[in-house]
Amino acid sequence: MEKISFNIDNLTGEALRLNASSPSRAVLFAAGGGGNPERHLPLLKVLSESGCTVIAPYFERLASSRPSLDELHSRVNSLQGALNIIGESNLPIIGIGHSIGATLLLALAGGQMWMREGQRFLVTRDERIKKLVLFTPPTGFFQAPKSLENVHASIQAWAGSLDTFTPPQQLEILKESPHIHLETRIIEDAGHFSFMNTLPPNVVDTVKDRELFLTNLAADVCDFVMS
Repeated sequence: MEKISFNIDNLTGEALRLNASSPSRAVLFAAGGGGNPERHLPLLKVLSESGCTVIAPYFERLASSRPSLDELHSRVNSLQGALNIIGESNLPIIGIGHSIGATLLLALAGGQMWMREGQRFLVTRDERIKKLVLFTPPTGFFQAPKSLENVHASIQAWAGSLDTFTPPQQLEILKESPHIHLETRIIEDAGHFSFMNTLPPNVVDTVKDRELFLTNLAADVCDFVMS
């Protein structure tokens, strides 16, 4: 495990990298609003031990639950910089993300994002992303007709039954694209942050037997990634 730096469009970014001994896959991980991928470190370690090289950019914490265009651009730039690093290995690329990180990976896979003000947020599609794992993705950005028609990917999407930020109903829109092969996981008693190994400050999780849940989650994700 190491921290690396990268440059894209004259901007410098930093990412966490976990190398597998004999990698067969590459994982691009996108953290949520807090921006720190180390809060998912046990999951990332399991992926690395299973044969995945993992690149996980660090982001600046979002100022509010409604990200600005500048904040989104900064995160996309970091993800694209990380993709440039991954692309050098010629390994199959899987995107895994939590919350707004999951949304941006869906955009990189071809989704058309729209802001509440009706302004489109342009993201260049990266055709190398053929598989996604999305934890509690805010899908309100993709409400415009045919916003997901250019997404050609297998997706494992997770939601918590008690999530008040991105309730399970937000996964329904993923079913509208004929080019998405979708698996859904609705976790009883889970909230928006249950899918993080390290919870944000002052958050008390509601999921039952949290340690067992996270162990099973990692195994399920690895099975999907390596299939």
